[in-house]
Amino acid sequence: MSSTQSLKNRTVLISGASIAGPALAFWLHRYGFTPTIVERAPQLRAGGQAIDVLGTATEVVRRMGLLERVHEMSTGKRGTSYVDAAGTVKANISSEVFNGVGANGDTEIQRGDLSQVLYEATRDNVEYLFGDSIAELAQDDSGVHVTFVNAEPRTFDLVIGADGVHSNTRRLVFGPESDFIRHMGYYISIYTTPNLLELDRWELDYNTPGTIAGSYSARNNTEAKAVFAFDSEQLDYDYRDVAQQKKILADRFAGQGWEVPRLLAHLDAAEDFYFDAMAQIHMDDWSKGRVALVGDAGYCASPLSGQGADLSLVGAYILAGELAAAGGDHTVAFARYRAEMRPMVEACQTFAEGVGKWYAPPSNSMIRMRNLNVRLLPYLPWRGLIGGAPQKVARTVAAKEYAGI
Repeated sequence: MSSTQSLKNRTVLISGASIAGPALAFWLHRYGFTPTIVERAPQLRAGGQAIDVLGTATEVVRRMGLLERVHEMSTGKRGTSYVDAAGTVKANISSEVFNGVGANGDTEIQRGDLSQVLYEATRDNVEYLFGDSIAELAQDDSGVHVTFVNAEPRTFDLVIGADGVHSNTRRLVFGPESDFIRHMGYYISIYTTPNLLELDRWELDYNTPGTIAGSYSARNNTEAKAVFAFDSEQLDYDYRDVAQQKKILADRFAGQGWEVPRLLAHLDAAEDFYFDAMAQIHMDDWSKGRVALVGDAGYCASPLSGQGADLSLVGAYILAGELAAAGGDHTVAFARYRAEMRPMVEACQTFAEGVGKWYAPPSNSMIRMRNLNVRLLPYLPWRGLIGGAPQKVARTVAAKEYAGI
């Protein structure tokens, strides 16, 4: 890596303050760059699904010196039970058997909690612009000229979009979302409720054909997350209209049994409500000139993959490392970043294919078959090829060594 004095393109604007953005800023600052993060929300976004930190991402967090803190904030979830309408348990599976959580330091953490850990690790060294977003971008040989919605215009050497599947940066630089998004045939919703089912680090899931409703405890069992998913063709709705999204969810699950009515009773009051299509982003290249994408903005694998956080953490680590190794030469670094990350991106996106039929089986017979497979899994000699598969995918790319870590 070039010395700090010889670095080019030091000023980097990052759009998005969830996981990929702060993780990238962490590494860029360590290598001598000057990152700034702009985030549309007025503060860090709370809530969201529990996410796994597996494989190479665990090593990245360890190198950041944050693994102990992530473990302190972990959900500690021990496993999942599939139940019928009467609440009778039909199958159980432990978190360790299913996805490898608990091995090699891998863990599960709330998305909002991981975002908070990364923010705490960067806020003293990184400029954050909350409640703002990029309105326009124009790049030339001297840099990227950015017009913000609220702040005064500024010029940065590089701009990185870490702003999720509906990336504003990608739209401004690469084209409309419709050119890159691939609908996976399912929608998902998550929000916080009281721990209605008195769960102890456990998850309960209830299936009807094409749907799943579940609840798992969070924050030392003091609260819970309601999780809903259903199969559907692509819906026409405003992804910023929360009231419309809540109605779509309530209508789809109206009349269902088990604890669904109790979970839906807390829908209107949910302040951290999340609803979106399970979708992937497919792009041939994640950079154009001085602008690049990282995480879901460039290569979302969908929640069905269970690898969103892993791709964000590893992608941020590799992008920053390659920029440092190239002395800030973005043309070299962006090409190397693409070459290094492509195998993991393809593996995670491929892994997500077909998972929906396991997660929300399309028929009662497939629900019964899934439950039977779950019951048998711990006893099968090839369980290592099935259980823990997400952990194996998460190690598709190794944590390459970069000077200066």
